[in-house]
Amino acid sequence: MTAPGSGPQRDQVRGTARTTALLAAVPMLASAFLPWVLLRPNRLAPGEWLGLPASAAAGLLGLSGVFLLLAWRRPNWAWVPATLTLPAALWLLGSQTHTALAGQPEFARASAASGFWVFLLGAGIALYAAQRSLPAAQRGLTWLWLLPVGLLVFTGHLNTWSVLVEGSREGARWAQELGQHLKLTGLALLFALLLGVPLAVWAAGREGVARAVLGLANAVQTVPSLALLGLLIAPLSALARAFPGLREVGVSGIGVAPALCAMTLYALLPVLRNGVVGLRGVNPGTLEAATGMGMTAGQRFWRVQLPLALPVWLTGIRQAAVMLVGVAAVAALIGAGGLGTYIFKGLQSAAADLILLGAVPATLLAVLIDGALRGLEGLLGQRLGRVGNHD
Repeated sequence: MTAPGSGPQRDQVRGTARTTALLAAVPMLASAFLPWVLLRPNRLAPGEWLGLPASAAAGLLGLSGVFLLLAWRRPNWAWVPATLTLPAALWLLGSQTHTALAGQPEFARASAASGFWVFLLGAGIALYAAQRSLPAAQRGLTWLWLLPVGLLVFTGHLNTWSVLVEGSREGARWAQELGQHLKLTGLALLFALLLGVPLAVWAAGREGVARAVLGLANAVQTVPSLALLGLLIAPLSALARAFPGLREVGVSGIGVAPALCAMTLYALLPVLRNGVVGLRGVNPGTLEAATGMGMTAGQRFWRVQLPLALPVWLTGIRQAAVMLVGVAAVAALIGAGGLGTYIFKGLQSAAADLILLGAVPATLLAVLIDGALRGLEGLLGQRLGRVGNHD
Protein backbone atom coordinates (compact mmCIF):
# COMPACT_ATOMS: atom_id res chain seq x y z
CA MET A 1 0.00 0.00 0.00
CA THR A 2 1.41 3.40 -0.94
CA ALA A 3 0.57 6.96 0.01
CA PRO A 4 -2.64 8.31 -1.55
CA GLY A 5 -2.12 9.55 -5.10
CA SER A 6 -4.97 10.30 -7.47
CA GLY A 7 -7.77 8.51 -9.30
CA PRO A 8 -8.53 4.80 -8.82
CA GLN A 9 -5.26 4.18 -6.99
CA ARG A 10 -6.13 6.83 -4.39
CA ASP A 11 -9.61 5.35 -3.91
CA GLN A 12 -8.15 1.87 -3.50
CA VAL A 13 -5.61 3.13 -0.92
CA ARG A 14 -8.31 4.97 1.01
CA GLY A 15 -10.57 1.94 0.96
CA THR A 16 -7.82 -0.28 2.34
CA ALA A 17 -6.95 2.34 4.99
CA ARG A 18 -10.59 2.56 6.09
CA THR A 19 -10.89 -1.22 6.38
CA THR A 20 -7.68 -1.38 8.43
CA ALA A 21 -8.88 1.47 10.64
CA LEU A 22 -12.12 -0.37 11.29
CA LEU A 23 -10.16 -3.50 12.24
CA ALA A 24 -8.22 -1.36 14.72
CA ALA A 25 -11.21 0.45 16.19
CA VAL A 26 -13.29 -2.67 16.93
CA PRO A 27 -10.90 -4.17 19.55
CA MET A 28 -10.15 -0.72 21.00
CA LEU A 29 -13.84 0.01 21.49
CA ALA A 30 -14.52 -3.49 22.87
CA SER A 31 -11.67 -3.19 25.40
CA ALA A 32 -13.52 -0.48 27.33
CA PHE A 33 -16.08 -3.12 28.39
CA LEU A 34 -13.53 -5.78 29.41
CA PRO A 35 -11.58 -6.15 32.69
CA TRP A 36 -8.22 -4.33 32.67
CA VAL A 37 -6.63 -5.59 35.87
CA LEU A 38 -6.50 -8.96 37.66
CA LEU A 39 -5.85 -8.50 41.38
CA ARG A 40 -4.49 -11.59 43.18
CA PRO A 41 -3.29 -12.16 46.76
CA ASN A 42 -0.08 -13.65 45.25
CA ARG A 43 1.22 -14.55 41.79
CA LEU A 44 -0.25 -18.08 41.82
CA ALA A 45 -3.65 -17.64 43.47
CA PRO A 46 -6.85 -16.89 41.52
CA GLY A 47 -7.94 -13.28 41.72
CA GLU A 48 -10.55 -10.65 41.08
CA TRP A 49 -11.17 -9.05 37.68
CA LEU A 50 -11.37 -5.27 37.76
CA GLY A 51 -12.82 -3.09 35.02
CA LEU A 52 -12.11 0.53 34.20
CA PRO A 53 -13.90 3.39 35.94
CA ALA A 54 -16.62 4.97 33.81
CA SER A 55 -14.55 8.11 33.12
CA ALA A 56 -11.53 6.10 31.90
CA ALA A 57 -13.72 3.84 29.75
CA ALA A 58 -15.36 6.95 28.24
CA GLY A 59 -11.90 8.38 27.49
CA LEU A 60 -10.87 5.21 25.65
CA LEU A 61 -14.10 5.18 23.69
CA GLY A 62 -13.56 8.83 22.76
CA LEU A 63 -9.94 8.26 21.65
CA SER A 64 -10.95 5.23 19.58
CA GLY A 65 -13.84 7.16 18.04
CA VAL A 66 -11.60 10.12 17.10
CA PHE A 67 -9.11 7.75 15.47
CA LEU A 68 -11.82 6.04 13.46
CA LEU A 69 -13.35 9.36 12.39
CA LEU A 70 -10.02 10.82 11.24
CA ALA A 71 -8.97 7.59 9.54
CA TRP A 72 -12.25 7.67 7.65
CA ARG A 73 -12.38 11.38 6.77
CA ARG A 74 -8.82 12.75 7.16
CA PRO A 75 -6.41 9.78 6.96
CA ASN A 76 -3.34 12.06 6.95
CA TRP A 77 -4.22 13.16 10.52
CA ALA A 78 -5.04 9.71 11.93
CA TRP A 79 -1.47 9.42 13.25
CA VAL A 80 -2.28 11.93 16.02
CA PRO A 81 -4.82 9.78 17.93
CA ALA A 82 -2.99 6.60 16.84
CA THR A 83 0.25 7.68 18.56
CA LEU A 84 -1.72 8.49 21.73
CA THR A 85 -3.24 5.02 22.03
CA LEU A 86 -0.22 3.14 23.42
CA PRO A 87 0.72 5.80 26.02
CA ALA A 88 -2.94 6.04 27.05
CA ALA A 89 -3.20 2.27 27.52
CA LEU A 90 -0.01 2.06 29.58
CA TRP A 91 -0.92 5.11 31.66
CA LEU A 92 -4.29 3.54 32.46
CA LEU A 93 -2.62 0.22 33.31
CA GLY A 94 -0.21 1.91 35.71
CA SER A 95 -2.96 3.94 37.35
CA GLN A 96 -5.31 0.98 37.74
CA THR A 97 -2.65 -1.39 39.12
CA HIS A 98 -1.57 1.28 41.60
CA THR A 99 -5.17 1.79 42.71
CA ALA A 100 -5.84 -1.95 42.94
CA LEU A 101 -2.77 -2.61 45.14
CA ALA A 102 -3.51 0.21 47.59
CA GLY A 103 -3.87 -1.38 51.04
CA GLN A 104 -3.02 -4.89 49.79
CA PRO A 105 -0.30 -7.14 51.32
CA GLU A 106 3.22 -7.19 49.88
CA PHE A 107 2.67 -10.45 47.96
CA ALA A 108 -0.39 -9.18 46.11
CA ARG A 109 -0.08 -8.84 42.33
CA ALA A 110 -1.98 -6.66 39.84
CA SER A 111 -1.69 -8.06 36.30
CA ALA A 112 -2.89 -6.74 32.97
CA ALA A 113 -6.19 -8.37 31.98
CA SER A 114 -7.91 -9.00 28.66
CA GLY A 115 -9.05 -5.39 28.15
CA PHE A 116 -5.46 -4.10 28.12
CA TRP A 117 -4.21 -6.76 25.69
CA VAL A 118 -7.19 -6.35 23.36
CA PHE A 119 -6.69 -2.57 23.33
CA LEU A 120 -2.98 -3.08 22.66
CA LEU A 121 -3.86 -5.22 19.62
CA GLY A 122 -6.12 -2.47 18.27
CA ALA A 123 -3.47 0.19 18.99
CA GLY A 124 -0.88 -1.74 17.02
CA ILE A 125 -3.20 -2.03 14.03
CA ALA A 126 -4.09 1.67 14.35
CA LEU A 127 -0.41 2.66 14.23
CA TYR A 128 0.13 0.47 11.19
CA ALA A 129 -2.91 1.98 9.43
CA ALA A 130 -1.80 5.53 10.30
CA GLN A 131 1.72 4.88 9.09
CA ARG A 132 0.59 3.51 5.75
CA SER A 133 -1.70 6.52 5.23
CA LEU A 134 1.22 8.96 5.45
CA PRO A 135 3.79 9.82 2.78
CA ALA A 136 7.05 7.96 3.28
CA ALA A 137 8.87 11.09 4.51
CA GLN A 138 6.37 11.61 7.38
CA ARG A 139 5.98 8.04 8.62
CA GLY A 140 8.43 8.66 11.44
CA LEU A 141 5.66 10.67 13.16
CA THR A 142 3.95 7.41 14.11
CA TRP A 143 6.94 6.53 16.36
CA LEU A 144 6.38 9.56 18.61
CA TRP A 145 4.61 7.27 21.10
CA LEU A 146 8.05 6.09 22.21
CA LEU A 147 8.63 9.38 24.08
CA PRO A 148 5.63 9.25 26.46
CA VAL A 149 5.99 5.48 26.89
CA GLY A 150 9.65 5.97 27.84
CA LEU A 151 8.61 8.65 30.33
CA LEU A 152 6.04 6.32 31.90
CA VAL A 153 8.67 3.60 32.31
CA PHE A 154 11.47 5.80 33.64
CA THR A 155 9.26 7.74 36.04
CA GLY A 156 8.10 4.47 37.64
CA HIS A 157 4.46 4.85 36.68
CA LEU A 158 4.32 1.18 35.66
CA ASN A 159 6.23 -0.19 38.65
CA THR A 160 3.08 -1.70 40.17
CA TRP A 161 2.42 -3.84 37.07
CA SER A 162 3.06 -7.44 38.13
CA VAL A 163 5.54 -8.13 35.31
CA LEU A 164 7.79 -5.26 36.43
CA VAL A 165 7.34 -6.30 40.07
CA GLU A 166 8.65 -9.77 39.20
CA GLY A 167 11.43 -8.18 37.13
CA SER A 168 12.58 -5.99 40.02
CA ARG A 169 12.60 -9.02 42.34
CA GLU A 170 14.70 -11.04 39.88
CA GLY A 171 17.05 -8.07 39.35
CA ALA A 172 20.59 -9.25 38.58
CA ARG A 173 19.42 -12.75 37.60
CA TRP A 174 17.15 -11.32 34.89
CA ALA A 175 20.00 -9.18 33.51
CA GLN A 176 22.21 -12.28 33.49
CA GLU A 177 19.64 -14.29 31.52
CA LEU A 178 19.15 -11.41 29.08
CA GLY A 179 22.92 -11.31 28.54
CA GLN A 180 22.97 -15.08 28.00
CA HIS A 181 20.12 -14.76 25.47
CA LEU A 182 22.09 -12.12 23.56
CA LYS A 183 25.24 -14.23 23.76
CA LEU A 184 23.52 -17.34 22.38
CA THR A 185 21.89 -15.35 19.56
CA GLY A 186 25.08 -13.48 18.63
CA LEU A 187 27.34 -16.55 18.68
CA ALA A 188 24.91 -18.69 16.68
CA LEU A 189 24.58 -15.94 14.06
CA LEU A 190 28.37 -15.58 13.92
CA PHE A 191 28.85 -19.34 13.43
CA ALA A 192 26.11 -19.40 10.77
CA LEU A 193 27.88 -16.59 8.90
CA LEU A 194 31.28 -18.27 9.19
CA LEU A 195 29.79 -21.46 7.77
CA GLY A 196 27.16 -20.05 5.41
CA VAL A 197 29.06 -17.23 3.67
CA PRO A 198 31.81 -19.36 2.06
CA LEU A 199 29.25 -22.07 1.27
CA ALA A 200 27.00 -19.54 -0.49
CA VAL A 201 29.93 -18.15 -2.52
CA TRP A 202 30.94 -21.69 -3.50
CA ALA A 203 27.39 -22.72 -4.38
CA ALA A 204 26.46 -19.54 -6.31
CA GLY A 205 28.39 -20.62 -9.40
CA ARG A 206 27.69 -24.35 -9.14
CA GLU A 207 24.13 -25.56 -9.66
CA GLY A 208 24.69 -29.04 -8.20
CA VAL A 209 26.35 -27.71 -5.06
CA ALA A 210 23.59 -25.13 -4.60
CA ARG A 211 20.88 -27.81 -4.82
CA ALA A 212 22.71 -29.99 -2.31
CA VAL A 213 23.50 -27.38 0.37
CA LEU A 214 20.13 -25.62 0.10
CA GLY A 215 18.30 -28.95 0.22
CA LEU A 216 20.24 -30.01 3.30
CA ALA A 217 19.68 -26.67 5.07
CA ASN A 218 16.01 -26.81 4.14
CA ALA A 219 15.72 -30.33 5.57
CA VAL A 220 17.24 -29.17 8.86
CA GLN A 221 14.64 -26.41 9.11
CA THR A 222 11.83 -28.94 8.85
CA VAL A 223 12.96 -30.59 12.10
CA PRO A 224 11.21 -29.03 15.14
CA SER A 225 13.67 -27.00 17.23
CA LEU A 226 12.97 -29.00 20.39
CA ALA A 227 13.56 -32.28 18.56
CA LEU A 228 16.81 -31.01 17.05
CA LEU A 229 18.07 -30.03 20.51
CA GLY A 230 17.22 -33.49 21.78
CA LEU A 231 18.88 -35.22 18.81
CA LEU A 232 22.15 -33.40 19.47
CA ILE A 233 22.42 -34.50 23.11
CA ALA A 234 23.57 -38.09 22.38
CA PRO A 235 26.31 -37.35 19.78
CA LEU A 236 27.73 -34.45 21.79
CA SER A 237 27.76 -36.57 24.95
CA ALA A 238 29.61 -39.33 23.07
CA LEU A 239 32.06 -36.78 21.67
CA ALA A 240 32.78 -35.37 25.14
CA ARG A 241 33.33 -38.90 26.51
CA ALA A 242 35.68 -39.78 23.65
CA PHE A 243 37.67 -36.56 24.00
CA PRO A 244 37.65 -35.47 27.67
CA GLY A 245 39.48 -32.28 26.76
CA LEU A 246 36.30 -31.03 25.09
CA ARG A 247 34.54 -30.99 28.47
CA GLU A 248 37.04 -28.40 29.66
CA VAL A 249 35.91 -26.02 26.91
CA GLY A 250 32.22 -26.59 27.71
CA VAL A 251 31.22 -29.27 25.20
CA SER A 252 28.71 -31.72 26.70
CA GLY A 253 25.35 -33.30 25.99
CA ILE A 254 23.42 -30.46 27.58
CA GLY A 255 23.98 -26.75 27.99
CA VAL A 256 25.40 -24.18 25.60
CA ALA A 257 27.15 -26.54 23.14
CA PRO A 258 24.08 -28.40 21.76
CA ALA A 259 22.08 -25.16 21.85
CA LEU A 260 24.65 -23.35 19.70
CA CYS A 261 24.90 -26.29 17.28
CA ALA A 262 21.12 -26.41 16.79
CA MET A 263 20.76 -22.64 16.47
CA THR A 264 23.61 -22.43 13.95
CA LEU A 265 22.02 -25.15 11.81
CA TYR A 266 18.67 -23.34 11.95
CA ALA A 267 20.18 -20.02 10.86
CA LEU A 268 22.00 -21.53 7.87
CA LEU A 269 19.09 -21.64 5.43
CA PRO A 270 18.31 -17.88 5.18
CA VAL A 271 22.02 -17.01 5.09
CA LEU A 272 22.70 -19.56 2.35
CA ARG A 273 19.55 -18.96 0.31
CA ASN A 274 19.80 -15.17 0.17
CA GLY A 275 23.55 -15.34 -0.46
CA VAL A 276 23.09 -17.62 -3.45
CA VAL A 277 20.13 -15.63 -4.78
CA GLY A 278 21.93 -12.30 -4.32
CA LEU A 279 25.16 -13.40 -5.98
CA ARG A 280 23.31 -15.04 -8.86
CA GLY A 281 21.04 -12.02 -9.30
CA VAL A 282 23.80 -9.65 -10.37
CA ASN A 283 23.28 -8.62 -13.98
CA PRO A 284 25.66 -10.65 -16.23
CA GLY A 285 26.17 -7.55 -18.36
CA THR A 286 27.56 -5.71 -15.34
CA LEU A 287 30.01 -8.52 -14.69
CA GLU A 288 31.04 -8.60 -18.35
CA ALA A 289 31.62 -4.84 -18.25
CA ALA A 290 33.82 -5.29 -15.17
CA THR A 291 35.80 -7.97 -17.00
CA GLY A 292 36.10 -5.70 -20.01
CA MET A 293 37.60 -3.01 -17.78
CA GLY A 294 40.40 -5.42 -16.95
CA MET A 295 39.27 -6.58 -13.49
CA THR A 296 40.48 -9.96 -12.29
CA ALA A 297 37.98 -12.53 -10.98
CA GLY A 298 38.79 -11.51 -7.41
CA GLN A 299 38.39 -7.79 -8.13
CA ARG A 300 35.12 -8.45 -9.94
CA PHE A 301 33.78 -10.37 -6.95
CA TRP A 302 34.85 -7.91 -4.22
CA ARG A 303 34.20 -4.66 -6.10
CA VAL A 304 31.11 -5.51 -8.17
CA GLN A 305 29.30 -8.77 -7.35
CA LEU A 306 29.47 -8.71 -3.54
CA PRO A 307 28.41 -5.04 -3.09
CA LEU A 308 25.44 -5.52 -5.42
CA ALA A 309 24.38 -8.77 -3.68
CA LEU A 310 24.92 -7.43 -0.16
CA PRO A 311 21.43 -5.86 0.42
CA VAL A 312 19.69 -9.11 -0.54
CA TRP A 313 22.14 -11.14 1.52
CA LEU A 314 21.55 -8.86 4.50
CA THR A 315 17.82 -9.64 4.26
CA GLY A 316 18.63 -13.30 4.91
CA ILE A 317 20.93 -12.39 7.80
CA ARG A 318 18.14 -10.28 9.30
CA GLN A 319 15.68 -13.16 9.01
CA ALA A 320 18.20 -15.50 10.62
CA ALA A 321 18.85 -13.10 13.52
CA VAL A 322 15.16 -12.60 14.30
CA MET A 323 14.54 -16.36 14.13
CA LEU A 324 17.47 -17.04 16.48
CA VAL A 325 15.98 -14.77 19.16
CA GLY A 326 12.96 -17.08 19.25
CA VAL A 327 14.91 -20.35 19.06
CA ALA A 328 17.21 -19.19 21.88
CA ALA A 329 14.19 -19.25 24.20
CA VAL A 330 13.81 -23.01 23.64
CA ALA A 331 17.49 -23.56 24.50
CA ALA A 332 16.68 -23.01 28.18
CA LEU A 333 15.12 -26.50 28.21
CA ILE A 334 18.58 -28.11 27.96
CA GLY A 335 20.24 -25.82 30.50
CA ALA A 336 21.63 -23.19 28.11
CA GLY A 337 19.94 -20.33 29.99
CA GLY A 338 18.50 -17.21 28.40
CA LEU A 339 15.09 -15.57 28.66
CA GLY A 340 13.42 -18.91 28.00
CA THR A 341 14.27 -19.77 31.61
CA TYR A 342 11.48 -17.46 32.76
CA ILE A 343 9.07 -18.66 30.07
CA PHE A 344 9.38 -22.32 31.11
CA LYS A 345 9.47 -21.44 34.81
CA GLY A 346 6.21 -19.57 34.32
CA LEU A 347 4.67 -22.46 32.39
CA GLN A 348 5.62 -24.94 35.12
CA SER A 349 4.12 -22.81 37.88
CA ALA A 350 1.21 -21.40 35.81
CA ALA A 351 2.54 -17.88 36.51
CA ALA A 352 1.73 -15.67 33.52
CA ASP A 353 3.86 -12.82 34.90
CA LEU A 354 7.02 -14.92 34.69
CA ILE A 355 6.14 -15.97 31.13
CA LEU A 356 5.78 -12.31 30.15
CA LEU A 357 9.05 -11.48 31.94
CA GLY A 358 10.80 -13.70 29.40
CA ALA A 359 8.53 -13.26 26.38
CA VAL A 360 8.18 -9.46 26.33
CA PRO A 361 11.93 -8.62 26.28
CA ALA A 362 12.55 -11.41 23.75
CA THR A 363 9.88 -9.91 21.48
CA LEU A 364 11.27 -6.39 21.89
CA LEU A 365 14.76 -7.71 21.20
CA ALA A 366 13.57 -9.32 17.96
CA VAL A 367 11.80 -6.11 16.91
CA LEU A 368 14.89 -3.99 17.63
CA ILE A 369 17.21 -6.34 15.73
CA ASP A 370 14.80 -6.48 12.82
CA GLY A 371 14.47 -2.67 12.73
CA ALA A 372 18.22 -2.06 12.95
CA LEU A 373 19.12 -4.58 10.24
CA ARG A 374 16.21 -3.45 8.06
CA GLY A 375 17.51 0.13 8.28
CA LEU A 376 21.03 -1.01 7.35
CA GLU A 377 19.58 -3.08 4.52
CA GLY A 378 17.67 -0.06 3.15
CA LEU A 379 20.76 2.16 3.44
CA LEU A 380 22.92 -0.32 1.58
CA GLY A 381 20.19 -0.82 -1.02
CA GLN A 382 20.08 2.94 -1.70
CA ARG A 383 23.86 3.29 -1.93
CA LEU A 384 24.76 0.07 -3.70
CA GLY A 385 21.59 -0.85 -5.56
CA ARG A 386 19.58 -4.03 -5.17
CA VAL A 387 19.69 -7.02 -7.46
CA GLY A 388 16.02 -7.94 -6.93
CA ASN A 389 13.15 -8.10 -4.47
CA HIS A 390 13.76 -11.24 -2.48
CA ASP A 391 12.51 -10.09 0.95
